Amino acid sequence: MLPTLILTKLPSDLFGGALYILQKYGPLFWAGTKTTLLIALSGTVIGLFIGLGVGILRSLPESTMDNKFKTFLIRLVKLISGINVEVFRGTPMIVQAMFLFYALRPVFHWSKLVAGSFVVSVNTGADMAEIVRAGIQSLDKGQNEAARSIGMNNFQTMRHVVLPQAIRNAFPAIGNEFVVNIKDTSVLNVIGVTELYFQTTSVAGITYRVQDTFLVSAIIYLILTYSTTTILKIIERKMNMPVQSGPSSTSTAFLVFGNKREER
Repeated sequence: MLPTLILTKLPSDLFGGALYILQKYGPLFWAGTKTTLLIALSGTVIGLFIGLGVGILRSLPESTMDNKFKTFLIRLVKLISGINVEVFRGTPMIVQAMFLFYALRPVFHWSKLVAGSFVVSVNTGADMAEIVRAGIQSLDKGQNEAARSIGMNNFQTMRHVVLPQAIRNAFPAIGNEFVVNIKDTSVLNVIGVTELYFQTTSVAGITYRVQDTFLVSAIIYLILTYSTTTILKIIERKMNMPVQSGPSSTSTAFLVFGNKREER
């Protein structure tokens, strides 16, 4: 009886039906949108930190002057981090969500939202690791030599010279991961996470108007991704602005200590 009453109120045309559904079930779409953004943002941020750690480990240099134990340790770390990257990049997120949620639930007793955020984080971390590694390897080796020449150790070189430039070079790819995560959170409905896609299927089941309901969902996803892309482009332009009053060529010392000049 209830579906019949709903169908009689819904306009027959596509856009009229979509507008009616948005007005009537707006709170459900809004709740799903908030969950989608929460998982995508937390997964991207945590995944970036995971990627930084794994990417740095995979970029550790090997020297012929190192002792055998240090060389073995570096190769072992690279092997483990490489396996981690290949496993999470080589399997679909929907499979990871199902496996990790049910396999680790008896151990962590986590909620569906926490499990979903964890899956997105580790999946993003694998992609970020390759992005960071490529950003590090894209830098001129002379940057390391210049940092050493002014007395910086490996940690200082990585922190003050290598990582800032690598992240800056890789920022478009890092931002793209956030956009991808907004869309990929839809696969988490398989473990019952009430994100936007889950709420959309629920509304479609109530109204029996699949095309109208998913038109609303598609527009919301488009607004989210377009606005995010626009913001990221603005940030990227700010990062690529030339430094005011700097030296004619960017040196390692300038990158570390800035463009402070001694007052005469």
